[in-house]
Amino acid sequence: MTPVIDIVGIEVFAHHGVHEFERRDGQPFLFDVRLECASDAACSSDDLTDAVDYGAVADRVVELAGGGPYALLERLGAVIADDLLDRFPVTHVRVAVHKPQAPIAHPFHDVVVTVERSR
Repeated sequence: MTPVIDIVGIEVFAHHGVHEFERRDGQPFLFDVRLECASDAACSSDDLTDAVDYGAVADRVVELAGGGPYALLERLGAVIADDLLDRFPVTHVRVAVHKPQAPIAHPFHDVVVTVERSR
C-alpha cells in the first residue's frame, strides 16, 4: 500500500465568497489536504526525492487560495485539487475547504466543502 499524506488546517486569509463584502474584507479559510502517493519508494529509500514534499504542497495551497477570488468553495477546492494532482506524484487528492466565518444567520461551527480528484 502506498503512503497517504494528510495536511490538516492550512490557514489562509483570503477574499472568496458570493457576497461583495466577503471579497472586499476577506476572512480566514482552512484547508485539509489528503494525498495518496503514486509510489511507496520513499518507504524504502528514506530519500525526499522519492517522496511527496508536503511543505511544497502546503506552499502551493496557500498560493492558490490567495488567488481568485472565487465565489464558490466548490470552485476553489476544485482548482486546488486539480493543480495538486497535476503537479505532484499522487494518484488521489482530497481537498476540504473550511469557511468558519461563513455568513450564515444561525449558530454553527464550520462550513466545509470537499472536492476529490483521481488519476
